[in-house]
Amino acid sequence: MKRIAAGIDMGGTNTTVGLVTEGGECLCEQSFRTHDSASFNDFISRVVTVVNNLRNGLDGSFSLVGAGIGAPNGSYMTGEIVNAPNLRWKGKLPLGAGLASALGVPAIVTNDANAATMGEWYFGSAQGMKNFVYITLGTGLGSGFVVDGQLMLGNDGFAGELGHVTVVSSGRQCGCGKRGCLETYVSAPGLRRTAFELLANSLTSSALRSYAYDSISAKIIAEYAAKGDQVAIKAFELTGEMLGMALANVVALFNPEAIFLFGGLSKAGNLLFEPTKRHMEENLLFVFRNRVKLLPSGLGNKNAAVFGAAALIWKELDKK
Repeated sequence: MKRIAAGIDMGGTNTTVGLVTEGGECLCEQSFRTHDSASFNDFISRVVTVVNNLRNGLDGSFSLVGAGIGAPNGSYMTGEIVNAPNLRWKGKLPLGAGLASALGVPAIVTNDANAATMGEWYFGSAQGMKNFVYITLGTGLGSGFVVDGQLMLGNDGFAGELGHVTVVSSGRQCGCGKRGCLETYVSAPGLRRTAFELLANSLTSSALRSYAYDSISAKIIAEYAAKGDQVAIKAFELTGEMLGMALANVVALFNPEAIFLFGGLSKAGNLLFEPTKRHMEENLLFVFRNRVKLLPSGLGNKNAAVFGAAALIWKELDKK
């Protein structure tokens, strides 16, 4: 029998389930809206139904050996989701235990950024690395840290929340309840807000002035920056400055070989990478300068969290 693992990427909007081989091939996947389920138990049942439907679509030579789940505020230590701000179900949610019981196989939970980190480590450009940092840039900023060949988890499984370090005292309001978190500046919504603050505080001509706040996206800002729009270019410069300075602090603490950027905002390419790298290098200690690679994810358009969630199972089986 050929072994497969279910990789489950649970987001605040959508949940994606994929069946992944040990070699990193996703044989099939299906997505559904997370909050279409009225209760958390209904959500568990929906995931189980999708996993079983996908299994039934394969021939009988495949055996499901486990399910890995990347979830917001997911704890590797307990298998629970703990008060995720973007989920309607609050408190401690027994995700791992519920899926293990329903599927009859081991289930391992971690947070979504750690799952994506595992995907890069097992199936992407971080294969063979023992020290690297993985940054996901989308509606927020997630991060995962591999230190001396181990995924850094911390005491409760929530270590590595770079997006919620304070970078501006009494700065922008964050969804977590704090102010001045890095992700309020370095994320798709953060870039948009930076662009509109630039428009409000200058008379510089810009095509972005024709857009209402809610109708503009990071992709649109990137398109105008590529055409030479000075406000759009400045928005990326300021975003790269914030990220680069934060990464310089990360390097001082963890001395990684490489830092990977993944997610929608990273697709802006050098518009983001160049200022980020420049500001990172300017703020590094001498011993670290020009020694840390800043790289795009090697997973391309693949769902890193699905692959990484499945990799949780392969990693656990490797221990045995």
